[in-house]
Amino acid sequence: MKKIRLILVTLALLSVNFHFAQETQDDNEDDVSLETGSIHGQFDYLAKKSGNYRADGVYYEVVKITSLEKLKQNVIDTLNLINKRTTELNKVIVDQEKDIKSLNEKLSETTNNLASVTEEKDSMSIFGILIAKATYNVILWTLIAALLLFLLFFIYKFRNSNILTQEAKTNLSELEVEYEEHRRRALEREQKISRQYQDEINKNKKAK
Repeated sequence: MKKIRLILVTLALLSVNFHFAQETQDDNEDDVSLETGSIHGQFDYLAKKSGNYRADGVYYEVVKITSLEKLKQNVIDTLNLINKRTTELNKVIVDQEKDIKSLNEKLSETTNNLASVTEEKDSMSIFGILIAKATYNVILWTLIAALLLFLLFFIYKFRNSNILTQEAKTNLSELEVEYEEHRRRALEREQKISRQYQDEINKNKKAK
């Protein structure tokens, strides 16, 4: 009789120890699954490990309160992490927007400076007024063409005046020659008349 009682006590202790070990293993497995899995995976795992029963035609799921609390804390931690990450990303976005705005302002300033330098490079300053090189070239070549035409006109007038001067000198020389010839002939006629007159005087004296 004592042997039978001892066997029953031993079986009872083994059953309690096995149940306790099983619960400990389940708790450890719950802790691992609820720590390492994703939120979606944790919900699936909790639903898988939950018990169920039916009362009054309604099905109920029985979940361990510790697992539910752990899942709740995990969800809260995940939401806090998401909110923290969202705040950090918003700060990064704000900083990047500031950097983009600053870069756009520098780009606009650089573009304006480049346009100003290009305009100065493609322009000439005349009396403090910037004139495009194309316009400057047109004005310059127009002035050169006008001066060239004026020079050609001056050369033409000079040559024409020179020709007229040469003709006038030639005419004057010819006129001087003719004048000298005329004066010589007049002098000869005068001398001839003077001789004839003297001859007549001499004849009249001899006749008396």
